[in-house]
Amino acid sequence: MAMFEAITLFLVMLPLAAMPSSSVALVVARSVSSGRMSGAFTALGVVAGDLIFVAMALAGMSVLAEWLGALFSVAKYCGGIYLIWLGLTILRSKSSLEFQSTPVTKASYFTDFLAGLFLTLGDVKAILFYASLFPSLIEMDQIGAGDVLAVAMITIVTVGGVKLAYAVFASRIVAKLRHRVASDLPRKLGGTLMIGCGSVLLTKA
Repeated sequence: MAMFEAITLFLVMLPLAAMPSSSVALVVARSVSSGRMSGAFTALGVVAGDLIFVAMALAGMSVLAEWLGALFSVAKYCGGIYLIWLGLTILRSKSSLEFQSTPVTKASYFTDFLAGLFLTLGDVKAILFYASLFPSLIEMDQIGAGDVLAVAMITIVTVGGVKLAYAVFASRIVAKLRHRVASDLPRKLGGTLMIGCGSVLLTKA
């Protein structure tokens, strides 16, 4: 992949990653309700899901993705139910302070990662986007390890960088609001966003 193609791919993917979406809402929700690190691990899950789709598109496996439709449907249902359950758990906690006083463990971060991963895998149409985009920028019959690495890095920087920026921004906003509004606002906002993401995912299933 030449420099011009790499820059073009970057400029295409960056604004798409920044557009409001269910993945953005989920990252913001986790950052608001459980802190910046939870939002960051959710963003990592989103990136991992995108990298899976990128790999399948580069390998010419978009047809296989259609055959595995049932598997992706399972991912949608699992992800949707989990997000709704997590949102309800947050809303049922007595206050944001109580919720955030619960120790955040590696297991918690792992569930954040899985939430981002399931949400991304639930949108199997993404692989069709990559499968249609890459041939216009890459010689698919002559793709090499360097091209794969370049595409992966662009995906990580655009998708991961934007989602991480959302997590940081959301956590800063909440930190400022805590001194001015009732302490349960972040909890309600985070829980509601989580339930909304789960509902959207189940609707798509």
